[in-house]
Amino acid sequence: QVQLVESGGGLVQPGGSLTLTCVASGFTLHMHTMGWYRQAPGKERELVADISRNGYNTHYADDVKGRFTISRDNAKNTVWLQMNGLKPEDTAKYYCYRQRGPYWGQGIQVTVSS
Repeated sequence: QVQLVESGGGLVQPGGSLTLTCVASGFTLHMHTMGWYRQAPGKERELVADISRNGYNTHYADDVKGRFTISRDNAKNTVWLQMNGLKPEDTAKYYCYRQRGPYWGQGIQVTVSS
């Protein structure tokens, strides 16, 4: 059974940082492209970043480039999203994602507010 469990969200002030963690189980992580999506109220779910199976190739949405970093450790069955320079418009529910399927985690809230 595929499971993706996110953690690390919360409330942060503008300019602050958070690291989201996704722990995967029920499948072999190194065989899959992984990523993070987000969905703000009233908006469609959008891709934030994804990472190739070996971690060598990454892709970012234009509005997070230079601020967010996606990484993975296949031996630990874990994918991370390091978010720096957070802005109020980054407020959303963030979802860990496995491309093949696709499969989604339950999501975790990130709120950027002063």
